[in-house]
Amino acid sequence: MTPTLVTVFAHPDDETFAAGGSVASAVDAGARVVAICATRGEAGEIADPSLATPETLGEVREAELRAACAELGVHDVRFLGYRDSGMEGSAGNADPRAFATARDDEVVERIAAHFAELRPDVVVTFEPGGVYGHPDHRKISRCATAAFDRVPGVRLYYAGPSRSAFMTLLSEMRAAGVEQPFPFEDSGTLGMPDEDVTTLVDVRPQLARKKRALAAHRTQIDPWLASLPDEWLDRLLAEEEFGQVRGERAASIGHGLLEGLTVSTR
Repeated sequence: MTPTLVTVFAHPDDETFAAGGSVASAVDAGARVVAICATRGEAGEIADPSLATPETLGEVREAELRAACAELGVHDVRFLGYRDSGMEGSAGNADPRAFATARDDEVVERIAAHFAELRPDVVVTFEPGGVYGHPDHRKISRCATAAFDRVPGVRLYYAGPSRSAFMTLLSEMRAAGVEQPFPFEDSGTLGMPDEDVTTLVDVRPQLARKKRALAAHRTQIDPWLASLPDEWLDRLLAEEEFGQVRGERAASIGHGLLEGLTVSTR
């Protein structure tokens, strides 16, 4: 059997930003790839009011995720059934359906059930800080890790980007007068700690597909991203950084997440 790679993220579009090129590369290598998403992104922004309403956003974003995954070659898309909690401190945090309010053991059980069925060789989720601190990002990292430990695969990766790469890009964008939505001064929490990065993947061969997948998330293409010059968009998307936290250490620089796994070891 060919290897199986499973991504486990919180919201539609997380999979593309964090690992879209690596997912496309795994598909190209013949792997079975499955995308698991905790929520349908119901608390997200709506870039164009003609695309959705707050009441329809979850349904629309589910369709966007399926379209984005199809661009990457992924056709098995699964949802855990929780509601987007919104950013830290938002009203959505208190919704009883919100992912952030769900018991960790319940979430772990749901993810582990998928792992028991799929028997993934490689699992990819957010790094523990959630890249920029979103409560749903942090929770999916914690629960996916616990599920992996319950139903072990071969490798577990946390998706970056690294803190230094993130801050360097934001600094250069700021100096060039290019708008960006992140608080530049918040250098202690943005991105993955550099010392945790083990794997750098150049996804330029998959960049066109990654950009098409990103474009499929139409409700989430806010003005700063829509106006980003191609040069900066390419720099934002062309490399993906990961930290391998479980399993025998694979090759790092320039290799994909399935390096050395020509067949499933499960």
